[in-house]
Amino acid sequence: MTLPLLAIAAWSGTGKTTLLQQVIPLLKASGIRPGLIKHTHHQMEIDTPGKDSYLLRKAGADQVIVASSQRWALMCETPQSDALDLRYLVSRMDATQLDLVLVEGFKDEPVPKIILWRAGVKEEVSLLLDEHVIAVASDSYLDVGVPLLDLNRHEEISAFIAAWLKKA
Repeated sequence: MTLPLLAIAAWSGTGKTTLLQQVIPLLKASGIRPGLIKHTHHQMEIDTPGKDSYLLRKAGADQVIVASSQRWALMCETPQSDALDLRYLVSRMDATQLDLVLVEGFKDEPVPKIILWRAGVKEEVSLLLDEHVIAVASDSYLDVGVPLLDLNRHEEISAFIAAWLKKA
């Protein structure tokens, strides 16, 4: 089973995480089970220094699963990896539990995406547009050749995603 992917892409500081925090509960309320992959450019440490799982991973375990009755997480060391492989990351998710994988970032990946753009944030929107863009969510009027969504109307964006998912 191949999960549909939808990237939410924008320049840093535009509000990708803030938007997703609002849209994910709306999607869930409409019966859609979203997963999420977030890209970061920063050093990432999800384990707690000093805890057993951290110590064992630092001792050399290349993959560590930390599990409880409420959740589990898989941490993989990838020091030889040059680039992230989005398709591989998606394949690690349980497709039987999801209807859609939202992707925060990965703006250069060839996957359907909604671009976020705010007036005054970094560069022009045209630098983010490619053939994979299915909509732009903005706080300004833009003539972009794809549906223009109001960045501040989370219900509108959620409804757009739900309609897109039905077609996909």
